[in-house]
Amino acid sequence: MNRPLVAILSGAGISTDSGIPDYRGPNGLWRKDPEAEKLVTYEYYMADPEIRRRAWLMRRETRELGAEPNAAHRAVAELERSGVPVRVLTQNVDGLHQLAGMPARKVLELHGTAREVVCTRCHARGSMEDALARVDAGEDDPACLKCGGILKPATIMFGEHLDPVVLGQAAAIAKACQIFIAVGSTLQVHPAAGLADVAADHGARLVVVNAEPTPYDERAEEVVREPIGTALPELLRRLHAVSP
Repeated sequence: MNRPLVAILSGAGISTDSGIPDYRGPNGLWRKDPEAEKLVTYEYYMADPEIRRRAWLMRRETRELGAEPNAAHRAVAELERSGVPVRVLTQNVDGLHQLAGMPARKVLELHGTAREVVCTRCHARGSMEDALARVDAGEDDPACLKCGGILKPATIMFGEHLDPVVLGQAAAIAKACQIFIAVGSTLQVHPAAGLADVAADHGARLVVVNAEPTPYDERAEEVVREPIGTALPELLRRLHAVSP
């Protein structure tokens, strides 16, 4: 018998145990500093050099956190290594699923990656570490080395559209999976949140693991409110135990 395909939609909550703050939770970044949202909003970022300078400082501080995968990331990778078909659809840009051992080809980064930068003019891509090294050397708003255009992280900022190819791939996985686990996501940011609808509409078992209520709790067959670092590994162990 074929094992069920498990799709895991991960949001900011899965990475808080790694020291990366979430955005909309009780202690989220936006609640502590509403002005910080401008640093990741495309319109403000492109129009205001001061916003860009603050954003580069924020990225440098985030790098210094030295975030590593936590128990939840490792549990997802362990499930995949056990032979269960797993696909990760992540709203996060931290790359921690891959660092935990998930094959990159099985991770769809819906909102891009913070580990690279892209030029807004010529679309050349480069390493975030290289760009931050220039900030460390004294450049407060490093420009593209090829054309002089504005550099931004290779992430989807507020005000930008998701890559339609990546979104299409994610929708196909949501349609095909038998189990859809939404973990650490408020399920309020669309179109990513709508993948839960797609999965449920196509017969998948929907499970929500999140500290706060979500708009999809009533559709879910199971809702888990326990801390993600312990709840998700336990949930995935149970899933593996009953998987044929």
